[in-house]
Amino acid sequence: MLKRLYAFFEVRLGINDILEQNLTKYLLPRNVNIWYTLGAVLLTLFVLQFVTGILLLVYYVTDPVEAYQSVERIMNEIPYGWLIRYLHAVGSNVIVIALLLHMLSVLFMGSYKKPRELTWVSGFILFNLAFALCLTGYLLPWSQLSFWATTVATEAAGAVPVIGDALVRFLRGGAMVGDATLGRFFALHVMVLPAGLAALIGFHLFCVRRIGISRPPFGDGYRPAEVKGYFEHEAHPGGIPFFPNYAIKDVAVISFFLGALVLLVFFAPGLFIPPSAFEPADPFTTPEHIKPEWYFLWAYQTLKIFPSEFLGLMAQGAIMTVLALLPFLDRGSERRPVRRPIFVTCYLLGIMLFVAISIWGHYS
Repeated sequence: MLKRLYAFFEVRLGINDILEQNLTKYLLPRNVNIWYTLGAVLLTLFVLQFVTGILLLVYYVTDPVEAYQSVERIMNEIPYGWLIRYLHAVGSNVIVIALLLHMLSVLFMGSYKKPRELTWVSGFILFNLAFALCLTGYLLPWSQLSFWATTVATEAAGAVPVIGDALVRFLRGGAMVGDATLGRFFALHVMVLPAGLAALIGFHLFCVRRIGISRPPFGDGYRPAEVKGYFEHEAHPGGIPFFPNYAIKDVAVISFFLGALVLLVFFAPGLFIPPSAFEPADPFTTPEHIKPEWYFLWAYQTLKIFPSEFLGLMAQGAIMTVLALLPFLDRGSERRPVRRPIFVTCYLLGIMLFVAISIWGHYS
């Protein structure tokens, strides 16, 4: 029966040809390394977020009075509800770690350069959409931490001249974080942002498949100047098949990240979910030292460093704009790190600055 069903689709869709073109005939540079597996890791983690998010939606109630109670019910009464919730909450932090590593590896190897400008731009937008998903999902448990962290985050928009107050009211749906805010963030988190994320992932993968991955700029087989802008994957000189040669590396690194996620969920969920996340929101009691998630600490502290929040927002905007337009600003063809001392110096200083400001924000 299965053979007949497979034969039916084979005749009409050419499944064997599709599999060959994308697996055994899809060749990669022989010196490709494990940093190139982070895309597959992220795709796996995003699918896990989607699945666990759908399961949480079955029992979650979008109402300020019942939201926290529904999360408590998921944690304490629904079979394995605690596991699904922790996989979703901790998994978002693991995604951020993988995103940062992926972006840093692309920057270090100069993989954003021509002809992969669109691959970089789509990936950079995906990077920011993932952070937007984290921000909107943070409010949904309606805990003391999520309520006040969202209050602080949305207040930052008030620093924009002229339209600041209107922008805050638009984000919150009113003067304060409340019913309207929860409804807006819920709609963004479960419908608008995931739809945009899925579309961009499709376009990003199309760019990767159409234009190809860049050769690692070191090791055997690297040529400083590529002859063609597009890789001929089916006629790659000295290339290795994606399956099974490189697919094994993908599976290994994906397994490592999933294993790390499971270890965090079972043994150290408190690393990303502090005690205040288990207290119901109280709009009349402001907790001391509310801080955003670790990946927003740099932005939080930047607003405090400058004499006005507006200057802090301008600095953040300038940094993000430079990163978004980097392929159009750095037009040189050289990708070897040893031949790009100025860029590598800025790269290392940027990492150290990010870490230092984040630590400062944590202890300030």
